[in-house]
Amino acid sequence: MKGLFLALSAMAAALFAASLLTGPAGLPPAESLRALALGGEGPLPIVMREIRLPRAILGAAVGAGLGLTGAALQGYLRNPLAEPGLIGVSGMAALGAVIAIHTGLSAAAALALPLAALAGAAGGVALLTALAGPRGGSVTLILAGVAISALAGAGTSLVLNLSPNPYAASEIVFWLMGSLADRSMLHVWLALPPMGLGAILVLSARRALDALTLGEAAAQALGVGGPPLRWRLIAGTALIVGPATAVAGAIGFVGLVVPHVLRPFVGARPSALLPASALGGAALLLASDIAVRLIVPDRDLKLGVLTAIVGAPLFLHLIWKTRSGGRV
Repeated sequence: MKGLFLALSAMAAALFAASLLTGPAGLPPAESLRALALGGEGPLPIVMREIRLPRAILGAAVGAGLGLTGAALQGYLRNPLAEPGLIGVSGMAALGAVIAIHTGLSAAAALALPLAALAGAAGGVALLTALAGPRGGSVTLILAGVAISALAGAGTSLVLNLSPNPYAASEIVFWLMGSLADRSMLHVWLALPPMGLGAILVLSARRALDALTLGEAAAQALGVGGPPLRWRLIAGTALIVGPATAVAGAIGFVGLVVPHVLRPFVGARPSALLPASALGGAALLLASDIAVRLIVPDRDLKLGVLTAIVGAPLFLHLIWKTRSGGRV
């Protein structure tokens, strides 16, 4: 177990460094790291500190958050197909961003788009709370999340349909594909505080999730579970997924793929799977972001497209095993 965490930590750290050193400029690694650490005059410190560093930080943070929340929701709902977008917060965040692009707010202010996405995520949480109710069970929570996701998808399609010109529609479509390009430290400081708070809430529930593996009745007999656990996980997931969508767009499959890949190595214990999935998610998204810069460097390959290409085959595999009655 300890070896797994060391390997995942080393992999994430190596990919973080590789992300800092990967780009179209082809800068010397030693000089790049020196400029990052010491600063100085010229374009090199600007490239390292204002372009590559925010991108690497957001790649690690968003990937870790998606992996963590995916593992938490799969453990709580005991559903192998659960993922961070299940409760509808990411869809509502995307709708908020799409409205900002459609109305021109994103062009008027640099932070208008992520702030609108955060407002959409907050609206999604409020709607989820109203629909699921204080005593709603896991089935009610899933149904409410599906309904909110459908509503957000319909709203996004409506905005695209009513887009006044093809350029706005193109910008919306490209944003929905997900990307970490052209992000700044402003995006980092906007996303990291709520994501850190959400991670604390989710990780604080790891022992309760262990108890839930014995069954909901057994967990309640041990004094865990019930509405307090449910709303702690919902709040933590929303605080992570909302800001992640706000700064990176819609990036799917990370929260679904990573927990399933790592679960056999941790004995299916949620308390061990949560931090392992966070490290694995960070490594996967950093690797994907490096890949989009190397595969077609002269074209803007979107990050969400690559994660979908990686994750969709595994998703189909999970559906097939569930359909045939196999264990996932």
